[in-house]
Amino acid sequence: MSAKAGLTKVANLSVTAREVDFVTRFNQNWEALREIMGISRPIKKAAGTRLRSYTASVTLADSVGEGESVPYSQATVTEVSYSDITIEKYKKAVSIEAVDKYGADIAVEKTDDEFLNQLQNVVLGRFYTFLNTGSLTGAESSWQMALAMAKGKVLNKFASMNKTVTEVVGFANILDAYQYIGSASITIQTQFGITYVKDFMGYKTLFLLPADYIARGKVIATPVDNIDLYYVDPGESDYKRLGLDFTVQGVTNLIGFHAEGNYDTVVGEVLAIMGMTLWAEYLDGIAVITVDDSFYKDLTISPEVGSKETYGHLVSSYQSDVAVNGDAVTGTLNFIEGGLAQSGPLAGDGYFLCLKWSEPETGVTSVKVGLVPSAGTGLVEGIGDIDRDVVCKISDIVNQRFTVVQSDAAGHKNIQVYDLSGLTLEDVEA
Repeated sequence: MSAKAGLTKVANLSVTAREVDFVTRFNQNWEALREIMGISRPIKKAAGTRLRSYTASVTLADSVGEGESVPYSQATVTEVSYSDITIEKYKKAVSIEAVDKYGADIAVEKTDDEFLNQLQNVVLGRFYTFLNTGSLTGAESSWQMALAMAKGKVLNKFASMNKTVTEVVGFANILDAYQYIGSASITIQTQFGITYVKDFMGYKTLFLLPADYIARGKVIATPVDNIDLYYVDPGESDYKRLGLDFTVQGVTNLIGFHAEGNYDTVVGEVLAIMGMTLWAEYLDGIAVITVDDSFYKDLTISPEVGSKETYGHLVSSYQSDVAVNGDAVTGTLNFIEGGLAQSGPLAGDGYFLCLKWSEPETGVTSVKVGLVPSAGTGLVEGIGDIDRDVVCKISDIVNQRFTVVQSDAAGHKNIQVYDLSGLTLEDVEA
Protein backbone atom coordinates (compact mmCIF):
# COMPACT_ATOMS: atom_id res chain seq x y z
CA MET A 1 0.00 0.00 0.00
CA SER A 2 1.50 3.30 -1.03
CA ALA A 3 1.87 6.31 1.25
CA LYS A 4 -0.92 8.84 1.45
CA ALA A 5 -0.80 11.76 -0.90
CA GLY A 6 0.67 14.93 0.58
CA LEU A 7 3.08 13.16 2.97
CA THR A 8 6.26 15.13 3.46
CA LYS A 9 9.10 12.74 2.75
CA VAL A 10 12.85 12.94 3.35
CA ALA A 11 13.35 13.99 -0.26
CA ASN A 12 11.08 16.96 0.32
CA LEU A 13 13.12 18.28 3.26
CA SER A 14 15.79 20.85 2.47
CA VAL A 15 16.56 21.54 6.15
CA THR A 16 19.22 19.36 7.69
CA ALA A 17 19.49 18.37 11.34
CA ARG A 18 22.80 20.26 11.56
CA GLU A 19 21.17 23.51 10.47
CA VAL A 20 18.27 23.11 12.89
CA ASP A 21 20.68 22.32 15.72
CA PHE A 22 22.81 25.38 15.00
CA VAL A 23 20.00 27.94 14.89
CA THR A 24 18.27 26.33 17.88
CA ARG A 25 21.39 26.56 20.02
CA PHE A 26 22.06 30.13 18.91
CA ASN A 27 18.52 31.22 19.80
CA GLN A 28 18.64 29.37 23.13
CA ASN A 29 21.90 31.11 24.00
CA TRP A 30 20.37 34.49 23.34
CA GLU A 31 17.21 33.66 25.25
CA ALA A 32 19.31 32.69 28.26
CA LEU A 33 21.42 35.85 27.92
CA ARG A 34 18.30 37.97 27.61
CA GLU A 35 17.02 36.51 30.89
CA ILE A 36 20.39 37.02 32.60
CA MET A 37 20.42 40.68 31.58
CA GLY A 38 16.73 41.05 32.31
CA ILE A 39 15.94 42.75 29.01
CA SER A 40 12.59 42.54 27.27
CA ARG A 41 11.73 40.41 24.26
CA PRO A 42 13.65 41.11 21.03
CA ILE A 43 12.13 43.80 18.83
CA LYS A 44 11.83 43.06 15.12
CA LYS A 45 12.97 45.82 12.78
CA ALA A 46 13.28 46.19 9.03
CA ALA A 47 16.74 46.19 7.51
CA GLY A 48 18.01 49.76 7.21
CA THR A 49 16.31 50.95 10.42
CA ARG A 50 18.40 53.77 11.87
CA LEU A 51 19.74 53.19 15.37
CA ARG A 52 19.20 56.18 17.64
CA SER A 53 19.91 57.04 21.25
CA TYR A 54 18.71 60.02 23.25
CA THR A 55 19.86 62.35 25.97
CA ALA A 56 17.23 64.04 28.11
CA SER A 57 17.28 67.02 30.47
CA VAL A 58 14.73 69.13 32.31
CA THR A 59 15.28 72.76 33.37
CA LEU A 60 12.91 73.65 36.18
CA ALA A 61 11.13 76.99 35.95
CA ASP A 62 11.22 79.33 38.92
CA SER A 63 8.60 78.79 41.60
CA VAL A 64 5.82 81.39 41.73
CA GLY A 65 3.75 83.00 44.43
CA GLU A 66 0.25 82.22 45.59
CA GLY A 67 -2.34 82.51 42.82
CA GLU A 68 0.21 83.15 40.10
CA SER A 69 0.31 81.19 36.85
CA VAL A 70 2.77 78.33 37.03
CA PRO A 71 5.24 78.34 34.10
CA TYR A 72 6.32 75.19 32.28
CA SER A 73 9.65 73.57 33.00
CA GLN A 74 11.67 73.11 29.85
CA ALA A 75 12.24 69.49 28.82
CA THR A 76 14.83 68.78 26.14
CA VAL A 77 15.47 65.50 24.34
CA THR A 78 18.46 65.36 22.02
CA GLU A 79 18.75 62.59 19.43
CA VAL A 80 22.05 60.92 18.70
CA SER A 81 21.96 58.99 15.42
CA TYR A 82 24.16 55.98 14.72
CA SER A 83 24.43 53.40 11.95
CA ASP A 84 21.66 51.34 10.36
CA ILE A 85 20.69 47.81 11.32
CA THR A 86 22.05 45.69 8.50
CA ILE A 87 22.19 42.05 7.51
CA GLU A 88 25.64 40.63 8.22
CA LYS A 89 27.04 37.60 6.42
CA TYR A 90 29.60 35.11 7.74
CA LYS A 91 30.97 31.98 6.10
CA LYS A 92 33.04 29.00 7.24
CA ALA A 93 34.42 26.06 5.26
CA VAL A 94 35.96 22.73 6.25
CA SER A 95 37.98 20.71 3.76
CA ILE A 96 37.54 17.01 3.09
CA GLU A 97 41.18 16.55 4.11
CA ALA A 98 40.47 18.05 7.57
CA VAL A 99 37.62 15.60 8.10
CA ASP A 100 39.80 12.73 6.93
CA LYS A 101 42.61 13.71 9.31
CA TYR A 102 40.71 14.77 12.44
CA GLY A 103 37.27 13.24 12.02
CA ALA A 104 33.93 15.00 11.71
CA ASP A 105 33.55 15.52 15.46
CA ILE A 106 36.51 17.90 15.51
CA ALA A 107 36.66 19.23 11.98
CA VAL A 108 32.93 19.96 11.71
CA GLU A 109 31.21 20.01 15.09
CA LYS A 110 33.94 21.78 17.06
CA THR A 111 34.37 24.43 14.40
CA ASP A 112 30.58 24.89 14.30
CA ASP A 113 30.64 25.50 18.07
CA GLU A 114 33.39 28.10 17.73
CA PHE A 115 31.59 29.69 14.77
CA LEU A 116 28.48 30.08 16.94
CA ASN A 117 30.50 31.64 19.79
CA GLN A 118 32.20 34.10 17.49
CA LEU A 119 28.88 35.19 15.97
CA GLN A 120 27.57 35.84 19.47
CA ASN A 121 30.74 37.80 20.31
CA VAL A 122 30.20 40.06 17.28
CA VAL A 123 26.95 41.32 18.79
CA LEU A 124 28.21 41.48 22.38
CA GLY A 125 31.47 43.19 21.43
CA ARG A 126 29.63 45.89 19.53
CA PHE A 127 27.31 46.41 22.51
CA TYR A 128 30.19 46.68 25.00
CA THR A 129 31.90 49.23 22.76
CA PHE A 130 28.69 51.24 22.63
CA LEU A 131 28.30 51.12 26.43
CA ASN A 132 31.69 52.82 26.80
CA THR A 133 30.24 55.89 25.05
CA GLY A 134 27.70 56.48 27.83
CA SER A 135 27.53 60.17 28.68
CA LEU A 136 26.74 59.91 32.40
CA THR A 137 30.37 60.06 33.45
CA GLY A 138 32.25 60.54 36.69
CA ALA A 139 35.23 59.44 38.75
CA GLU A 140 35.62 57.84 42.17
CA SER A 141 38.59 56.92 44.32
CA SER A 142 37.89 53.19 44.66
CA TRP A 143 36.34 50.35 42.67
CA GLN A 144 33.53 49.74 45.14
CA MET A 145 32.66 53.44 45.26
CA ALA A 146 32.68 53.54 41.45
CA LEU A 147 30.15 50.68 41.38
CA ALA A 148 27.97 52.34 44.01
CA MET A 149 28.01 55.75 42.32
CA ALA A 150 27.43 54.29 38.85
CA LYS A 151 24.19 52.76 40.07
CA GLY A 152 23.28 55.89 42.00
CA LYS A 153 23.80 58.09 38.95
CA VAL A 154 21.52 56.04 36.68
CA LEU A 155 18.81 55.83 39.35
CA ASN A 156 19.00 59.59 39.84
CA LYS A 157 18.94 60.24 36.07
CA PHE A 158 15.85 58.14 35.42
CA ALA A 159 14.11 59.54 38.50
CA SER A 160 14.67 63.06 37.10
CA MET A 161 12.92 61.91 33.90
CA ASN A 162 10.04 60.39 35.94
CA LYS A 163 10.92 56.96 34.56
CA THR A 164 10.72 53.81 36.66
CA VAL A 165 13.81 51.66 37.00
CA THR A 166 13.24 48.02 37.88
CA GLU A 167 16.80 46.66 38.00
CA VAL A 168 20.31 47.85 37.17
CA VAL A 169 23.03 45.78 35.51
CA GLY A 170 26.74 46.55 35.68
CA PHE A 171 29.84 45.84 33.62
CA ALA A 172 33.36 45.70 35.04
CA ASN A 173 36.81 44.45 34.19
CA ILE A 174 37.20 40.86 35.33
CA LEU A 175 40.62 41.46 36.95
CA ASP A 176 39.29 44.41 38.97
CA ALA A 177 36.42 42.23 40.19
CA TYR A 178 38.63 39.32 41.24
CA GLN A 179 41.04 41.70 42.96
CA TYR A 180 38.17 43.13 44.99
CA ILE A 181 36.37 39.87 45.65
CA GLY A 182 39.54 38.01 46.70
CA SER A 183 38.64 35.01 48.79
CA ALA A 184 35.09 36.15 49.54
CA SER A 185 32.36 33.55 49.29
CA ILE A 186 30.72 34.85 46.10
CA THR A 187 29.31 32.64 43.36
CA ILE A 188 30.70 33.54 39.95
CA GLN A 189 28.80 32.00 37.05
CA THR A 190 29.73 31.42 33.42
CA GLN A 191 27.39 30.74 30.51
CA PHE A 192 28.23 30.83 26.81
CA GLY A 193 31.61 32.39 27.58
CA ILE A 194 30.06 35.20 29.66
CA THR A 195 31.19 35.55 33.28
CA TYR A 196 28.89 37.28 35.75
CA VAL A 197 27.81 37.62 39.38
CA LYS A 198 24.16 37.78 40.38
CA ASP A 199 22.83 40.19 43.04
CA PHE A 200 26.17 41.90 43.68
CA MET A 201 26.32 45.24 45.55
CA GLY A 202 22.75 46.07 44.56
CA TYR A 203 23.16 45.07 40.90
CA LYS A 204 20.83 42.50 39.37
CA THR A 205 23.82 41.20 37.42
CA LEU A 206 27.43 42.34 37.26
CA PHE A 207 29.10 41.21 34.03
CA LEU A 208 32.85 40.60 34.25
CA LEU A 209 34.56 41.43 30.96
CA PRO A 210 38.12 41.26 29.64
CA ALA A 211 40.16 44.38 28.91
CA ASP A 212 39.19 44.18 25.20
CA TYR A 213 35.71 45.32 26.21
CA ILE A 214 36.21 47.39 29.37
CA ALA A 215 39.47 48.79 30.71
CA ARG A 216 40.69 48.23 34.23
CA GLY A 217 39.62 51.00 36.55
CA LYS A 218 36.28 51.53 34.83
CA VAL A 219 32.74 50.40 35.64
CA ILE A 220 29.54 50.83 33.62
CA ALA A 221 25.93 50.69 34.76
CA THR A 222 22.55 51.03 33.09
CA PRO A 223 18.97 50.01 33.93
CA VAL A 224 17.73 46.86 32.26
CA ASP A 225 14.82 48.97 31.01
CA ASN A 226 17.32 50.92 28.92
CA ILE A 227 18.54 47.87 26.96
CA ASP A 228 16.80 46.59 23.84
CA LEU A 229 17.62 43.76 21.43
CA TYR A 230 16.74 44.64 17.85
CA TYR A 231 16.87 42.12 15.04
CA VAL A 232 16.19 41.73 11.33
CA ASP A 233 14.38 38.49 10.51
CA PRO A 234 16.67 36.47 8.19
CA GLY A 235 13.71 34.26 7.25
CA GLU A 236 11.94 37.01 5.32
CA SER A 237 10.36 35.59 2.17
CA ASP A 238 11.96 38.25 -0.04
CA TYR A 239 15.35 36.57 0.40
CA LYS A 240 13.98 33.36 -1.13
CA ARG A 241 13.26 35.24 -4.34
CA LEU A 242 17.04 35.37 -4.76
CA GLY A 243 17.18 31.60 -4.53
CA LEU A 244 18.58 31.78 -1.00
CA ASP A 245 17.03 29.52 1.61
CA PHE A 246 18.21 29.81 5.23
CA THR A 247 17.09 27.68 8.15
CA VAL A 248 15.50 29.66 10.97
CA GLN A 249 13.86 28.50 14.16
CA GLY A 250 10.98 29.55 16.36
CA VAL A 251 8.86 32.68 16.39
CA THR A 252 11.87 34.98 16.87
CA ASN A 253 14.29 34.37 14.02
CA LEU A 254 17.59 35.82 15.18
CA ILE A 255 19.85 33.97 12.75
CA GLY A 256 19.65 32.14 9.44
CA PHE A 257 21.95 29.21 8.73
CA HIS A 258 22.67 27.16 5.62
CA ALA A 259 25.09 24.29 5.05
CA GLU A 260 26.03 22.74 1.73
CA GLY A 261 28.91 21.03 -0.01
CA ASN A 262 30.99 22.84 -2.59
CA TYR A 263 31.94 20.20 -5.16
CA ASP A 264 34.18 22.62 -7.01
CA THR A 265 36.63 22.95 -4.08
CA VAL A 266 35.54 19.77 -2.23
CA VAL A 267 34.80 21.56 1.05
CA GLY A 268 31.80 21.77 3.32
CA GLU A 269 30.56 25.34 3.59
CA VAL A 270 28.24 26.99 6.09
CA LEU A 271 26.78 30.46 5.77
CA ALA A 272 25.17 32.45 8.59
CA ILE A 273 23.27 35.71 8.24
CA MET A 274 21.96 37.89 11.05
CA GLY A 275 20.99 41.44 11.80
CA MET A 276 21.18 41.73 15.59
CA THR A 277 21.99 44.74 17.73
CA LEU A 278 21.95 45.21 21.49
CA TRP A 279 21.21 48.86 22.12
CA ALA A 280 20.51 51.40 24.86
CA GLU A 281 17.78 53.95 24.25
CA TYR A 282 19.16 56.67 26.54
CA LEU A 283 22.85 57.43 26.16
CA ASP A 284 22.80 59.50 29.35
CA GLY A 285 21.18 56.53 31.07
CA ILE A 286 24.55 54.76 30.87
CA ALA A 287 26.93 55.64 33.69
CA VAL A 288 30.63 55.27 32.93
CA ILE A 289 32.68 55.78 36.10
CA THR A 290 36.45 55.64 36.26
CA VAL A 291 38.53 54.83 39.32
CA ASP A 292 40.97 57.65 40.06
CA ASP A 293 42.91 57.37 43.30
CA SER A 294 44.69 60.65 42.64
CA PHE A 295 42.10 62.48 44.76
CA TYR A 296 43.91 61.38 47.92
CA LYS A 297 45.88 58.48 49.31
CA ASP A 298 45.22 56.36 52.39
CA LEU A 299 46.14 58.06 55.65
CA THR A 300 48.87 56.48 57.75
CA ILE A 301 47.32 55.06 60.93
CA SER A 302 49.52 54.43 63.98
CA PRO A 303 49.18 54.07 67.78
CA GLU A 304 49.49 57.16 69.94
CA VAL A 305 52.67 57.27 72.07
CA GLY A 306 52.35 55.90 75.60
CA SER A 307 53.62 59.06 77.28
CA LYS A 308 50.77 61.14 75.92
CA GLU A 309 48.10 62.04 78.46
CA THR A 310 44.46 62.12 77.41
CA TYR A 311 41.31 62.38 79.54
CA GLY A 312 43.52 62.38 82.63
CA HIS A 313 45.23 59.06 81.79
CA LEU A 314 48.53 58.16 80.18
CA VAL A 315 48.00 56.20 76.98
CA SER A 316 50.44 53.60 78.35
CA SER A 317 48.00 52.91 81.20
CA TYR A 318 45.31 51.49 78.91
CA GLN A 319 47.21 50.16 75.88
CA SER A 320 50.61 48.57 75.23
CA ASP A 321 52.51 47.09 72.29
CA VAL A 322 49.80 48.40 69.93
CA ALA A 323 50.79 48.25 66.27
CA VAL A 324 49.10 48.73 62.91
CA ASN A 325 50.17 46.19 60.29
CA GLY A 326 48.38 46.51 56.96
CA ASP A 327 44.68 46.57 57.82
CA ALA A 328 45.05 44.92 61.24
CA VAL A 329 45.51 46.44 64.70
CA THR A 330 47.28 44.29 67.31
CA GLY A 331 48.44 44.79 70.90
CA THR A 332 47.12 44.66 74.45
CA LEU A 333 44.33 46.72 75.99
CA ASN A 334 44.11 47.06 79.77
CA PHE A 335 40.80 47.15 81.63
CA ILE A 336 40.06 50.61 83.03
CA GLU A 337 37.56 50.87 85.89
CA GLY A 338 35.30 53.88 85.58
CA GLY A 339 36.49 54.67 82.07
CA LEU A 340 38.42 57.70 80.87
CA ALA A 341 35.85 60.41 81.44
CA GLN A 342 33.27 61.51 84.01
CA SER A 343 30.48 61.21 81.39
CA GLY A 344 29.91 60.51 77.73
CA PRO A 345 30.90 57.54 75.57
CA LEU A 346 34.28 57.10 77.31
CA ALA A 347 32.76 56.80 80.78
CA GLY A 348 32.28 53.47 82.52
CA ASP A 349 34.44 50.38 82.84
CA GLY A 350 36.01 49.07 79.68
CA TYR A 351 38.89 48.84 77.21
CA PHE A 352 40.21 51.81 75.24
CA LEU A 353 42.29 52.26 72.10
CA CYS A 354 44.07 55.44 71.00
CA LEU A 355 45.17 55.81 67.36
CA LYS A 356 46.41 58.77 65.34
CA TRP A 357 46.50 59.55 61.63
CA SER A 358 48.74 61.43 59.24
CA GLU A 359 47.87 64.80 57.75
CA PRO A 360 45.50 64.43 54.77
CA GLU A 361 46.37 65.67 51.30
CA THR A 362 45.26 69.03 49.97
CA GLY A 363 41.65 68.88 48.80
CA VAL A 364 40.37 66.63 51.56
CA THR A 365 37.61 68.53 53.35
CA SER A 366 36.58 65.90 55.90
CA VAL A 367 38.26 63.11 57.84
CA LYS A 368 35.93 61.04 60.02
CA VAL A 369 37.29 58.38 62.35
CA GLY A 370 35.94 55.91 64.89
CA LEU A 371 34.50 52.47 65.39
CA VAL A 372 31.84 50.78 63.26
CA PRO A 373 29.63 49.80 64.98
CA SER A 374 30.37 52.28 67.77
CA ALA A 375 29.19 52.76 71.32
CA GLY A 376 26.82 55.50 70.20
CA THR A 377 29.16 58.21 68.93
CA GLY A 378 29.51 57.03 65.34
CA LEU A 379 32.37 58.48 63.34
CA VAL A 380 33.69 61.81 64.60
CA GLU A 381 35.10 64.62 62.48
CA GLY A 382 38.90 64.79 62.59
CA ILE A 383 39.59 67.86 60.46
CA GLY A 384 40.77 70.58 62.81
CA ASP A 385 42.10 68.13 65.40
CA ILE A 386 45.56 69.49 66.16
CA ASP A 387 46.88 66.18 67.51
CA ARG A 388 44.99 64.10 64.88
CA ASP A 389 44.19 61.31 67.32
CA VAL A 390 41.09 59.62 68.69
CA VAL A 391 40.26 57.42 71.68
CA CYS A 392 37.69 54.65 71.13
CA LYS A 393 35.93 52.46 73.67
CA ILE A 394 36.18 48.84 72.52
CA SER A 395 33.17 46.61 73.20
CA ASP A 396 33.49 43.88 70.53
CA ILE A 397 36.91 43.22 68.97
CA VAL A 398 35.45 40.58 66.64
CA ASN A 399 32.79 42.70 64.95
CA GLN A 400 33.97 46.28 65.45
CA ARG A 401 36.26 47.90 62.88
CA PHE A 402 38.33 51.04 63.21
CA THR A 403 37.24 53.11 60.23
CA VAL A 404 38.61 56.21 58.51
CA VAL A 405 36.59 58.07 55.86
CA GLN A 406 38.14 60.86 53.82
CA SER A 407 35.95 63.09 51.65
CA ASP A 408 36.44 66.02 49.33
CA ALA A 409 34.11 68.82 48.28
CA ALA A 410 32.79 66.78 45.34
CA GLY A 411 31.67 63.97 47.62
CA HIS A 412 34.39 61.47 46.67
CA LYS A 413 35.21 59.15 49.53
CA ASN A 414 38.19 57.03 50.50
CA ILE A 415 37.40 54.45 53.19
CA GLN A 416 40.00 52.60 55.29
CA VAL A 417 38.88 49.72 57.52
CA TYR A 418 41.04 48.04 60.19
CA ASP A 419 40.43 44.69 61.85
CA LEU A 420 40.63 44.63 65.67
CA SER A 421 40.35 40.89 66.28
CA GLY A 422 44.10 40.64 66.85
CA LEU A 423 43.93 42.77 70.01
CA THR A 424 44.35 41.09 73.39
CA LEU A 425 42.03 42.20 76.18
CA GLU A 426 43.69 41.97 79.58
CA ASP A 427 41.67 39.91 82.05
CA VAL A 428 39.78 41.87 84.66
CA GLU A 429 41.25 41.32 88.11
CA ALA A 430 38.85 39.75 90.62
